[in-house]
Formats: sequence, C-alpha cells, structure tokens
Amino acid sequence: MRLWLSFTFPSRSETRDIFTDESLDPVTVYQAKARILNDALQEIGMGKYQWYLFLVAGFGWLSDNLWPIVTGLILMPVRNEFNVLGPWLKLAQNTGLLVRAAVWSVSSDVWARRWAFNITLGMTGIFAIAAGGSMNYVALRSLTAVWSVGVGGNLPVDSAVFLEFVPASHQYLLTVLSVWWALGQLLGSLLMMLLWVIRFFVFNLYESPKYLMGRGHDEQAVEVVHKVAAYNGKTSNLTFEDLRRAGKLADSAVDDAVHMDTSALVAVRRKMGTLSSDHVKSLFATRKMAWSATILIIIWAFIGLAFPLYNSFVTYILLGQDFGDGSTHITYRDQVIFSVIGVPRALMAGFFVELPYLGRRGTLAIFTIPTGTFILAFTTARTFNALLGWNCGYSYTSNVMYGVLYALSPELFPTKDRGIGNAIVAIANRIFGIMAPIIALYANLTTSVPIWISGAIFIVSGFIAFLLPFEPRASCQSYTTGVAASSPA
Repeated sequence: MRLWLSFTFPSRSETRDIFTDESLDPVTVYQAKARILNDALQEIGMGKYQWYLFLVAGFGWLSDNLWPIVTGLILMPVRNEFNVLGPWLKLAQNTGLLVRAAVWSVSSDVWARRWAFNITLGMTGIFAIAAGGSMNYVALRSLTAVWSVGVGGNLPVDSAVFLEFVPASHQYLLTVLSVWWALGQLLGSLLMMLLWVIRFFVFNLYESPKYLMGRGHDEQAVEVVHKVAAYNGKTSNLTFEDLRRAGKLADSAVDDAVHMDTSALVAVRRKMGTLSSDHVKSLFATRKMAWSATILIIIWAFIGLAFPLYNSFVTYILLGQDFGDGSTHITYRDQVIFSVIGVPRALMAGFFVELPYLGRRGTLAIFTIPTGTFILAFTTARTFNALLGWNCGYSYTSNVMYGVLYALSPELFPTKDRGIGNAIVAIANRIFGIMAPIIALYANLTTSVPIWISGAIFIVSGFIAFLLPFEPRASCQSYTTGVAASSPA
C-alpha cells in the first residue's frame, strides 16, 4: 500500500489520496513534505490571504472567457473591414492556446509560480491593445495568437497557485472561481490592464511553498506558510524540522534513485522528462487509472472540438436568417444577460460538486448533456427571444461544465504525474480545437449540420463522464503541478 507519513498537527483535518492501488510507488521525499505542507495549510484554514488570492486568481478565469468572446464579437467587423475569411482569426487564436499547453506548465516549474502568475495577464493586455491598432489581417492574426498564449497560461498557472495555498476543506472553491467567467463577458483590454496592475502591484503574492520545497528551499517554504498564517491573523505550528524529518523518513523508505534534485536544470529535465514513455505509462499504472485517464482525454478532446465548432459556425448561421432586430445594442444587451446569469451558475456548481450522491463526476455529466441539448434547440429558433432563451440555457450549463472539468481533472491524476496528465488533456483539447476553424474554412457556412454535430458531441461527452471510475469529492492529494522526485514513476 502507499505509505503516508504520520506527521500531524493537533486538531486539524488529515488529507488522503484517492489512489490506493498497491502497484503505485511508495511515497517520495517530495510527496512526504507536500503532505506536511497540506496539513499546515489546513491548520491555518481559509483566511484573508486565500480570499484575496481567490480574487486575483479569478482575474485569470475572467481573462480565459473574455478573449474568446472578444474574438467572436470582432469576427464580422474584421471580415467586413479586411474582406477576409473569418475562421483564420479563430485558427490563430487556437494555435496560441495550443502553444500555451506546451509552454506554461514548464515555465511555472522553472521560473516559479509567482512570475508566471504575474506575466500572463500583462502579456494578454499588452498584445490585445496592440491588436486593436492592427493595420492588416496578418498583423491582427499574429497578435491574436500571441495574446492567446497569455490567455491560455492563466488557468493552468492560476489553478496551481490557488490549490497550493487553499486548505483541503475549501478546494471546491476552484469550481466556484468560474464566477469570474461571467464577468469576463463584460470587460475589455484596458480593464484587463487595470486588473494586471492590481495583481502585480497591489496584491503581494508569496511564492508557492510547494514550489520552494520542491527546489530545496525548505526554510523559505516554512517562512511562507507562517507569513500566510500571520496575514490571516493566525499562527502555524509548522517548523523546518517537520519537513526535515519527513524528508529523512521518506528517504529511508526509497532508494537513491528517487532522491530530490532541486537544481533549475534538473527542473527543466524533469519536466521535459514527463514526456517519456515511463511517465506516460504511470498514468495507466492500473486498469482503473488507465480507464480514468482515457476517459478524461476523450472528454477534453470532444469538448475541445464541440465548443469552437459551435462558436465558429453560429455567427454565419445567424447572418443567414432574419430574426428581426440584430443591432449592436441587442448583441451587447444579450451579453449582459449572459453575464448576469453567470453568477448563480458558478455558485450552484460549487454547491453541486459537494453533494454526496452527485459530486464532481455527476455534476460534470448532468451539465454537459443539457449543454448539447440547448445547442440542438438553438437550431429551432426563429426569433431573437427564442435565441436569447436557448443561449441563456447553453451559457448556464456550459460554464458549470467547464468550471467542474477544470477542477476535476487535476484531482484525478496522481500528484507526481499531474503535470504530464494536465499537459496531455490540454494538448488533446487544443488539437481538436484547431480542427474547428479548419473545418469552417472549407465547409458550407450556411448549413446547421456543424451545430448539430457540436450538440451531439456534448451529449455524448456527458454520458461518457458517468464512466469515470473515481470520485474525488472530500479527498485531497498533494495538489501541485510542480517539482517532484527526479526518478521515473
């Protein structure tokens, strides 16, 4: 069985691992110390620091929803101004998002979470403003691709930072962070720059204690935990000796091959090494884990195709039909309505994922299926009110679906292999996402068939979600995409 070290603090919740298969490796030095840090953060509880982090990390969720919507809103004006094929802009955006999947998980481990956390929003805002002054379509597409690299870096970095500071009892708040997606529908690039200023200059983000520990800076990791406790008006019993004892005990339980190497060069090699066949095989170490990883990859890939497929064609479908008043005023009025209903949907998602008989898996399934249903119903609309109604339903269910999916995925990968797991599902999502605008370039843009296919894919994905073998509700692993032991899994 997997070995967990029994260092605990008085009167606090213990964390547990959802993976208990005998075929998994014994706990490493990194995992042992991460368990100690998890317990220390649980002892501190949810305080001011974590709630402020919830605020500034939410800017990343806001950005993630804002910029795909901005691209959709400018698509037709751009097409009319430059007399070009609109799907090329979507292709540029999805290409940038694909680059993100390969870049940010490595950079946050090598250059630290803090810098990646602060760079992504600034990068997005700067290049988005520059894109506003584009003199031709090539420049616009190039700048869109670059700002999308920044946009795509927000969620993997921000979610890692948030989970590495929040106690286990409040990890469901990662799902609630999707409330910021609703606000993202209302904001532009100038406000995005304001949010970056607040994040960079107003809120003092401490470096992740798990990142520091993984790089061999145990004393600084303990210092950060105490700073967070002091910020919250509390104290922590964590000491440097706790980490040192955990490391020594774990050291004695494994051979020399899994001792931690904390150099920056090894951090790069370790992260790139996750692409080796041995590390990929670790995700499929048992039949149940293999089934879980395969289902997750399929869900992410299917949704990666269905979501942009709908967005790529819906504009052209609307242009081909007479719904009455299609003015800019009506367009932005509808966006405000979608944003307003986004607030309760995020809170509802946080509520549903904690229900004993529903949890993450059930919530994902029951909101993915109606997402596809609302898309199919959209094709029956003949008035703007009908369009608004079906899109409100789609907006509600799809955002709950994404909020749960982003929170569920890292929970279903073992700690030491979470980096490669997240990278695989993200790459699958973006590769299939690139297919949608390519299809739009060569398909008949006036037919509803792509919309029907998109809806069907969502419905199938919802039923597939029921097949996930693990339900991570109320469990806590060592949440991190950071530095782990240097040996193969």
